[in-house]
Amino acid sequence: MRRRPTSIPAPLWQSMLSSATQGFIAPMATRRQLSSSTRKPLFVPPSVSKVIQKISIRDGAGAESEARIASRLSELSYQSEGAPVTAEVQEGGASASVVARPTYDVLNPPPGPSPFDQVKDELDMLADDVRELVDTDHPVLKLAASHFFSLASGKKFRPTIVMLMSQAVERIGEPRDEDVYERQRRLGQITEMIHTASLIHDDVLDEAETRRGSDAVHKLFSNKVAVLAGDFLLARASVLLARLGNVEVVEVMATALDALVTGEVMQAKAQPTDLESFDWYVRKSYFKTASLIACSCKSAALLSGYGQESEEVIAAEKFGYHLGLAFQIVDDLLDFTQSADLLGKPALSDLKNGHATAPILYAAEEYPEMGPLIRRRFKDKGDVQTAHKLLKQSSGLEKTRELALWHASQAVEWLSSFPDTPANQALVRLTTQVITRIK
Repeated sequence: MRRRPTSIPAPLWQSMLSSATQGFIAPMATRRQLSSSTRKPLFVPPSVSKVIQKISIRDGAGAESEARIASRLSELSYQSEGAPVTAEVQEGGASASVVARPTYDVLNPPPGPSPFDQVKDELDMLADDVRELVDTDHPVLKLAASHFFSLASGKKFRPTIVMLMSQAVERIGEPRDEDVYERQRRLGQITEMIHTASLIHDDVLDEAETRRGSDAVHKLFSNKVAVLAGDFLLARASVLLARLGNVEVVEVMATALDALVTGEVMQAKAQPTDLESFDWYVRKSYFKTASLIACSCKSAALLSGYGQESEEVIAAEKFGYHLGLAFQIVDDLLDFTQSADLLGKPALSDLKNGHATAPILYAAEEYPEMGPLIRRRFKDKGDVQTAHKLLKQSSGLEKTRELALWHASQAVEWLSSFPDTPANQALVRLTTQVITRIK
């Protein structure tokens, strides 16, 4: 029968495992690092590589053995470039193993069904539940609130992420806890309702004419009804969130709501010099888009019972962070590369609304005359056309593609924290779809 020898104190045992797993969490890239990397081939994780290396020691359990175990763990950690290491001490010796971790290539994702097919049943249930949740005695408010959910083009991207992440963080070898999975499914509904409310409010602020190829809610009804419809969805989402019964998740998702408002205020009240700052652009993109995805992924892991500082929760949040930024950067790219009919909104809408996004900011690095146009939000006659012309002459679109690919590669790298399951592979394929989509 295996047991841990009493001659090895618990603190030493814990410190050995702690030192062996150091280095797994990769530091975030700085703006300077991103800038310098955009003109060079970007790092793409290698193809699938699963190697388990095992070393055993069977020399007793004295002080000398303790030292050798610690040395072996350190050696294994170095050889595995920070991959997690497990150790086991038993009578007569010890063994240490590098845990196999999947690695993926975002440009060559693993084969398998569509990510949306992977959670099709859950998404079908979500559609029915949302119709129930937006039911209200006021017919106009009900129509306005449910308008987005009735559009066929909506892919339910965010609930799909939540459900796939919920499956990815499940513990291998243990039966699924259906109560937990039901709460995670509710989290997907909450995320979609918050996102939809933010779009309704967004369209009012931007005075947008269309959304997803259909009239914007405030155009169909009025600004007042649209604002109330968005507020109604947020209120219903908040009630549903409280019913999850998890204080940590409530706090995380409340942070996402705070971030959404912060992003809108940043965009509306930006100083002219802010508009030229790439760091400001990334922060705004995080608040407006990536924060909800990151917080939802983190919440899915928390609902599975992992602690705030666990590898799983950190990896889930970081995946959502990078995927969210990749999604927004591609969105900003498509505004310049696709037609209005394909996008379901006017082409060059960002320029016309006074927003300088990644392609324009990259172009401004090559053409300083772009600066005054950015600072005055492209308001003067001919500004939009001039900015578009300078962009086409620059490498702004190419650099933006590379930036999106970098974030997608980082997102996929964080998925190596989870077992190589169909859900994890589906998340890789979803990430690939994010950077290869055309609308």
